[in-house]
Amino acid sequence: MCGRFVMFTVGEALLERIGQLPGVTQVHAPDNTPSERYNIAPTTPVGLVRLDGEQALLNPARWALLPRWKKDDKGPPLFNARAETVQEKPSFRQAFADSRGVIPLDGYYEWHVNEEGYKQPYYVHLPEGEMLFAAALWSTGLDMLSCTMITTQAAEPMDWLHHRLPRFLLPEEIRQWCEGTPEEAAQLLTPAPAQLRERLQWQPAAKEVGNVRNDHPGLLGEVE
Repeated sequence: MCGRFVMFTVGEALLERIGQLPGVTQVHAPDNTPSERYNIAPTTPVGLVRLDGEQALLNPARWALLPRWKKDDKGPPLFNARAETVQEKPSFRQAFADSRGVIPLDGYYEWHVNEEGYKQPYYVHLPEGEMLFAAALWSTGLDMLSCTMITTQAAEPMDWLHHRLPRFLLPEEIRQWCEGTPEEAAQLLTPAPAQLRERLQWQPAAKEVGNVRNDHPGLLGEVE
């Protein structure tokens, strides 16, 4: 699963990264870009990217999906959607059919439980300067833009850390995910390609990341 992530590429730098995606010639962020954050938690706003031909639209969205049929925001927050069941579950199937996007991030936190039962947080990311794009679904339930992140079964070399892994997309997969038919998008409901997974790096993060009120660069830990 993914319950916390990091976004420090903001402003013009973020717009430039989105503009480099295949086929994108224009990027619009009518509500400005997200602010720099180091401990993003469910139900808080995140940046959601949607494609419309050559245009990419970046908007803030609640990280926890509110399906169109929801009457209130009660119940467990739907911040992750399992790839294995996303096409059938009532909470996700309509969004999967017609409302797909991506969540940009610089990295995410995952907790590993050792043999003694101690939970150590790790910060997972690509080599310096590269962003990740996670497959997402979005909706407008309760007249609010919201989203959820797709996860899959973990695969090497990340399976030691946790049994679930966000479905990160290669740049060339993003248009298929966002604008393809449901059948074409379903082809991507698999673990992220090995060429991406094998480039992921990780380092012990500060234990203070467990408290959502802590939000500073020191949470990332130090590169070993």
